Amino acid sequence: MLKKGLRELPSVDEVLRSDNLRKCAGLYSISLVTEIVRDTIKKMRKEITDGHTVDTSAENIEALVYNYLEEMLKPSLKKVINASGVVLHTNLGRALLCDEAIEAIKVSAGHTVNLELNLEEGERGERDGHLEDILCRLTGAEAATIVNNNAAALFLTLNTLAEAKEVIISRGELVEIGGSFRIPEVIQKSGCKLIEVGTTNRTHSSDYTSAINPDTALLLKAHTSNYRIIGFTSNVDLKEVVKIGMQHSIPVVEDLGSGSLVDLSQFGLPCEPQVRESIEAGADVVTFSGDKLLGGPQAGIIVGKQEYIRRINKNPLKRALRVDKLTIAAMEATLKLYLKPDTLSRKLPTLRFLTRPVPEITLVAEEASRLLKQRLGKGYFVEIENGESKIGSGSLPEEVIATKIVSITHKQIPLKKIFDMFLKNNPPILGRVHKGKFLLDMRMIEKAEDAVVK
Repeated sequence: MLKKGLRELPSVDEVLRSDNLRKCAGLYSISLVTEIVRDTIKKMRKEITDGHTVDTSAENIEALVYNYLEEMLKPSLKKVINASGVVLHTNLGRALLCDEAIEAIKVSAGHTVNLELNLEEGERGERDGHLEDILCRLTGAEAATIVNNNAAALFLTLNTLAEAKEVIISRGELVEIGGSFRIPEVIQKSGCKLIEVGTTNRTHSSDYTSAINPDTALLLKAHTSNYRIIGFTSNVDLKEVVKIGMQHSIPVVEDLGSGSLVDLSQFGLPCEPQVRESIEAGADVVTFSGDKLLGGPQAGIIVGKQEYIRRINKNPLKRALRVDKLTIAAMEATLKLYLKPDTLSRKLPTLRFLTRPVPEITLVAEEASRLLKQRLGKGYFVEIENGESKIGSGSLPEEVIATKIVSITHKQIPLKKIFDMFLKNNPPILGRVHKGKFLLDMRMIEKAEDAVVK
């Protein structure tokens, strides 16, 4: 049987002679189609050798090759409906861009632009110059630059200011940024020597001063945006660390993580440290993300005193970590929204979703519930419940926002199967399973039909 099955396998040339695959070769390329046919037959040969029954007909092989080509050429990045309850979801790309940023990307993507050209002088310019003035205006810093993410911003800053020397940081601030990127590892990979002071829950000013020696290059503060220590705690605030740094002529760097540019409490949200506050407190350099609370594209922003930003920009690693024209275009458009505070919460998607009123969410939840009952049919229990959304991406981890949730259950169908049904929808709908129910958080859903499986 094994030999018979192997003998029945057609040759690559035989399969390629079919009219359908000739058409495929005309649409794509003969070399690509040949390679896929060869791989398909190879897999069949292995299945036969392993004892499986295989349809070796030319028609089946043609279908497999055609389906493979069709799937391979589909975009791997797909629109996903975020009903997870996490607004800034790292796995879903974090912040949605504003309309102005999307339009700016289209212009930069479709045209040659003055990325590194000074149009006034007709000479080479600096790509970061498109953003420096507005970043300085919004943060109060003397100078600013940008790289591809905040881990890179911290890495580049440390490597520039403290390579082969010591960096002092409180043990309570040795956080894991996300995706297994940890502050201690970033410090070590940047070529610096990590000096931990204090304990996990308590650090005092004397811990910093006692650790300072001739090899100390900088004092580092890391905002613990993705966790909280409560109870018997104490920490040294930025102003006190700056005071210590000034006494010993040592620069102070603060990694703010989420990087809020405005007072979130004015929108009814919990407070998050603002970049301007860190600059006013005397931090020499502040690093933060562009795609979290700021609401822009993925980027790491570095602001601070001119002498330090100048040194950072001269580091050869800066070129390896620089951003492209699309990021600069999107970031500039996003930052300009902050110059019009009266319309910011309406135009910036991150703020719009975070501040969305519950009555508005309730209306969408009621319509989605009605549509889901019609679509799912008998046996499904669809209800509207009060819930809590999370901000996400390590921002304000203990804080939640009131929301409305559509819950779905079925006596016979497992929750995992319901979860998979929604995730396999086109477009996929990402909900979550919690306490014996499948939940769809409506905070990020603006059209009820978006939360309904087809």
